Amino acid sequence: MQKKPKIPGWKDKTLFTPGPLTTSRTVKQAMLRDLGSRDVEFISLVKEIRQKLVEVGQANQNDYTAVIMQGSGTFGLEAVVSSTVPPDGKMLVIINGAYGKRIAKIASILKVDTVTLEYPENTTPGLQEIQDTLKADANITNVSVVHCETTTGIINPIKEIGRIVAKSDAKYFVDAMSSFGAVPVHLAQCNIDYLVSSANKCIEGVPGFSFVLCKLSSLNETAGYARSLSSDLLDQYQGFEKNGQFRFTPPTHALAAFRQALAELEAEGGVAGRAKRYRKNYETLIAGMRQMGFKEYLRPEDQGYIITSFLYPQDDNFRFDEFYERLNEKGYVIYPGKVSNADCFRIGNIGRIFEPDVRALLAAIRETIR
Repeated sequence: MQKKPKIPGWKDKTLFTPGPLTTSRTVKQAMLRDLGSRDVEFISLVKEIRQKLVEVGQANQNDYTAVIMQGSGTFGLEAVVSSTVPPDGKMLVIINGAYGKRIAKIASILKVDTVTLEYPENTTPGLQEIQDTLKADANITNVSVVHCETTTGIINPIKEIGRIVAKSDAKYFVDAMSSFGAVPVHLAQCNIDYLVSSANKCIEGVPGFSFVLCKLSSLNETAGYARSLSSDLLDQYQGFEKNGQFRFTPPTHALAAFRQALAELEAEGGVAGRAKRYRKNYETLIAGMRQMGFKEYLRPEDQGYIITSFLYPQDDNFRFDEFYERLNEKGYVIYPGKVSNADCFRIGNIGRIFEPDVRALLAAIRETIR
């Protein structure tokens, strides 16, 4: 006799990760319908999302647009690199973590001429060195940096870097994967030409697509630059403007969930309201972890409230794999570390989690290390 499949309970494990994240039940419920990709209702939904994203970036609709790209955040990053760097262009990649290195790897695979400025993972980029590099090399056409480097949780000074890039003729590209929607970003004031994030981060949607906020004057200059059909950013934008439709099959259910997630962001008080909750999560986490003897990898002045890296305790009995598994069994999912020069693990403060959830995690950690 065939066994009936096990039906999970309604309560999922709480995700203290950088994404995918714990989402609200109403966001998940928004996916419980089918929409045709060329249906007038779906086209209206996509238009609304694109407009709302520009608003979240505090930008004028006449100056900036949102281009949705199927696939994860990395697909969005590759779309920018592959279709906004001129054929004879040169890219400067500012690196202080694994995700800056990923952008450099994308550029290398695409055979884009690339120069890098690399810094230790617990150090913000040197502004003077960036300025000197741009002055010394007039061939640099594009500059990229990660806003919140998820490797550690460090926040890089994108406004200050943008001011430097604006003095050159280069275009400025920001990977805001783990920050957009919770850390205020004013696109024009930061002199950003392209900003990438994804559905399943601080806006608290579900995985399925990334989006690029583009300065229209910059995007319109990129005709003929694309090195790929599916990731051609300008072609995707022109398709939206022509008939509101995707060129290829869109993630209809994820987009329906994202519209609900944007409504919930607005109801919480927008970016400022979400930042307040995430910051409270962070403050509660830090206080509790310090009380138990854990130490952060970063200096407090460099640490953002998105995700925090903690050093392994100086105790021969500590085994991260066992620590992780025991927390997982209790219903709490944290994240391994990615730092090259220290043993760390990471705990995220984002997603549909609140201060009581953080306190419950702290209790579970206390019980586990005991």
